[in-house]
Amino acid sequence: MMKSWKMKEIVLMSLFGVVFGIVYLIFVHLGNIWAGLIGPLAYEWMFGIWFIVSILCMAIIRKPGAAFLPEALAAVIEVLLGNGAGPRLILSGMIQGLGAEAAFAATGYRRFNLPVMMLAGAGSALFSFVYGYFVSGYSALDPKFVLLMLTLRVMSGMIIAGVGGKYLADGLLATGALRGYAISRTDKGEARV
Repeated sequence: MMKSWKMKEIVLMSLFGVVFGIVYLIFVHLGNIWAGLIGPLAYEWMFGIWFIVSILCMAIIRKPGAAFLPEALAAVIEVLLGNGAGPRLILSGMIQGLGAEAAFAATGYRRFNLPVMMLAGAGSALFSFVYGYFVSGYSALDPKFVLLMLTLRVMSGMIIAGVGGKYLADGLLATGALRGYAISRTDKGEARV
């Protein structure tokens, strides 16, 4: 998968994986506070934050694996820094990364516009929700509540991860920091492969 990757792409992806592993752990604590205020739906509103690194890296690198790998790495970092979920969180990160990766694979890794980024956020949300449904016992909840959870998570994935990831990538591109990456060699968000 990484044979065609340049060293600078691996370094950038690794850097973002570490940074977002820290960000993700911080948001676990913020989520706990938020859940204490509004209840169990609190996490669903903010789930998109935990999908964003996959979309950001894919927007910049535009190669197979650029969504999956940083999400898995961020989960490993989060566990190493003390997330109480432990190794199960690594599997969760891998599943989230696969959800985003699936959206980009569906376009043949050739489209990186806002609708595809939002689709990738929704993919992460759907994949993580299915995993959570079985692991976290959502089947014991009222089906209407489960549908509300799913709707909020997908919206969060589309807006926070999809729109947010695109916004971050475009912002970094505007600084000139991404010269030499695939994002800088594109026209109107479409890859020139």
